[in-house]
Amino acid sequence: MFKTRRLAVLTVVLLALSLVVTGCSSGVKEDAATEKDEYSTVYSGEITTLNYLITSTTSEFALAANMVDTLIDYDKYGVVQPCLATEWNVSEDKLVWTFKLRKGVKWFTHDGKEYAEVTAQDFVDAMKYILDQAHGSQTANIAYRVIKNAEKFYNGEITDFDEVGVKAVDDYILEYTLEKPIPYFLSMLTYVCFFPVNGQFLEEVKDKFGTDNVNFLYNGAYIMETFEPQTKRVLVANENYWDKDNVHIKKLNYIYNKEAATLAPELFLRGDIDYADIPSSVLDEWMKDSEKKDLIRPNRTNFYTYFYALNFNPHFAEEYEPENWKTAVNNVNFRKSIFHAFDRKAAMLTSEPYNPEYRFNNSITPKNFVDLNGTDYTRLNGLAEFSNTDSFNRDIALEYKEKAVTELKGKAMFPIKILMPYNTGVTEWTNRAQVVEQQLENLLGTDYIDVIIEPYPPTGFLDATRRSGNYALLECNWGPDYADPETYTDPFSPDSNYNWPQMAQGYTEANGKTKYENMVDSAKTELLDIEERYTLFAEAEAFLIEQAFVIPYSVGGGGYSASRLNPFESPYSPFGVSSERFKGQKILDKPMNTEEFNAELERWEKERAESLKKAAQ
Repeated sequence: MFKTRRLAVLTVVLLALSLVVTGCSSGVKEDAATEKDEYSTVYSGEITTLNYLITSTTSEFALAANMVDTLIDYDKYGVVQPCLATEWNVSEDKLVWTFKLRKGVKWFTHDGKEYAEVTAQDFVDAMKYILDQAHGSQTANIAYRVIKNAEKFYNGEITDFDEVGVKAVDDYILEYTLEKPIPYFLSMLTYVCFFPVNGQFLEEVKDKFGTDNVNFLYNGAYIMETFEPQTKRVLVANENYWDKDNVHIKKLNYIYNKEAATLAPELFLRGDIDYADIPSSVLDEWMKDSEKKDLIRPNRTNFYTYFYALNFNPHFAEEYEPENWKTAVNNVNFRKSIFHAFDRKAAMLTSEPYNPEYRFNNSITPKNFVDLNGTDYTRLNGLAEFSNTDSFNRDIALEYKEKAVTELKGKAMFPIKILMPYNTGVTEWTNRAQVVEQQLENLLGTDYIDVIIEPYPPTGFLDATRRSGNYALLECNWGPDYADPETYTDPFSPDSNYNWPQMAQGYTEANGKTKYENMVDSAKTELLDIEERYTLFAEAEAFLIEQAFVIPYSVGGGGYSASRLNPFESPYSPFGVSSERFKGQKILDKPMNTEEFNAELERWEKERAESLKKAAQ
């Protein structure tokens, strides 16, 4: 009786959501017409701001990417293209970058009315806003590390913004002066801290900027016509966009539902949405169904890195014994027992039951991100030891357990409580939390550890857990912001809020910094000898992993989806926001299947190699 009732409720929910999306319900729909130009999807995690100048959250800057353009962009092969800047050059000493802006690009309000022209001053005003600590920009550190005097202004050491290395020479000439030569500076310009904003509009709306779609200006491919939190978002094509001929999808419908991860596959079958991740819980059923199997394809992996972070700055409830955790996590043998007990394959089977190795990542920096004269970065020096080896080893884990028990005797209480939150909006994460809990406890013993999994809703998840230090062990991720290994050190810097490794005991050196900080600083200062720079970063990353501050897990992407989009048409870039843009994409007549995906991937890889070779010339 309970099961029947539950199915009935689910049917009602599906029907109601279908009505919201389409206004009707008529069973399974036929394939969309070739000219279909409206894209619909569902989501469960609501954004907390539209202010791209302060956020570092993917779901938030993914929206901004479609509403605000950047100086440069990337084509579908990852080759740099002009965008708001039509051309650029760098001085002989590599310190001054000059950009010539496209004339006639406009800012528009949410109702499509022209507000002002996009000028060089918009980039100056944006940087001034970001470098004001009162605004709490989460990406300010990325900008102030490279722009001349930006960190001094941010810290209040200087107060005249004219001394900061960003200048509007005139309406259409923008100039950045750097603290030192930055070989990857151009690749940073599609990240949110280098977005423009209209200063006059900021003055008008003040703290309301980005609180909704009305207190926002648009110069990109889309305008947010409707913004109803926890209900829906609607983006419509900007009719006055400078490159509107390359915007083929005219409307983007985002419908909120807290059960989106569960309901999306059925809604896709009904024709109500155009994209659905196919979770592992139903993947097997789809794979065995001849019709459903032809509707799904693999997802591309990306350069997001996923890892389990051990928290050195615990701020969680007393019932989970934060001080006891602090004692345990500062014991290297305890950390290594967890590190070697973590079964990456068991965890990945919750997302990739057919090919779990497809997404394995044994380092923080993913393979194929950058190379040194043909040698992949992850194969440099000691990093190769980790990138090519599975760290899971039952016997070694138990050896470290015994050492930890001896060293922590009289200092810590056993079992050590390990608080591990998870996001309920992601079905695989919910399943994975249970698998990791059982797997670690079964191997190491419940006399040694007590893994406590704690569910949190998707909206505000990071604020409630990682950013507030409300965890002991947590699955985290990081995406690159520019084309250099330095970008993968950012989560572990002292001004970040991931797991605070600088607070680990026993690693402080004579200058007051930890060994890892000093290793990273040495790498950062090497700007001319790229071989030495990459080697130093590889050594720092190897140290971070060898000391078990984190447990590398996987790369992003992967899994399976049902989609009416061709993933090889979208802008491609491992860093910044370009890959989040719908510009250039078209809605397919029918979903791409696995065979078609593999053929397209093979063709894309060949064409990309040719395109990159041509661009290098």
